[in-house]
Amino acid sequence: MNIKQVIKSQYHASLEMLKQAIVKCQESSWNDPTHKNKFWHVSYHALFYTHLYLQPTEKDFTPWAKHREQYEFLGPLPWPPHEEPEIGEPYTKEEILAYHEVCHRQVEETVDSLDLDAESGFYWLPFGKMELQFYNIRHLQQHTGELCERLGTQGIEVDWVGMKRDDNGR
Repeated sequence: MNIKQVIKSQYHASLEMLKQAIVKCQESSWNDPTHKNKFWHVSYHALFYTHLYLQPTEKDFTPWAKHREQYEFLGPLPWPPHEEPEIGEPYTKEEILAYHEVCHRQVEETVDSLDLDAESGFYWLPFGKMELQFYNIRHLQQHTGELCERLGTQGIEVDWVGMKRDDNGR
């Protein structure tokens, strides 16, 4: 068993479930004001941190070309005075799906080269790189589950993806 192939498979499976949720989200739900964190915002947050934590270290991270400052935060900023992030215009479904594809590529481009015995590379996460991969996949799947639950209340189902492997690693 190749642990890096397993990690990639689970990233791709989680990302595939998130993609289903994004695609199936109705326009009326995309920016629904009844939710503090809008569907698009939760999607962006999950993708941003998936992308970030796939990097060897924080300093190696280059944000997505369409990144908007503070959009990655769902709650108060993590530094004093802990204000709410300034969130303006929502991302479109097409933009989020484009970022989703960036994250799929990042899995393929980075996981094989990660030193799983190294430290996480992020000072706020005091554990090793291998544990970071599980942490990252759990985070991605938690928000994917949250979005699937929202869809489920509307009678829209997302199919479970247990593993994802094809010629492109998906």
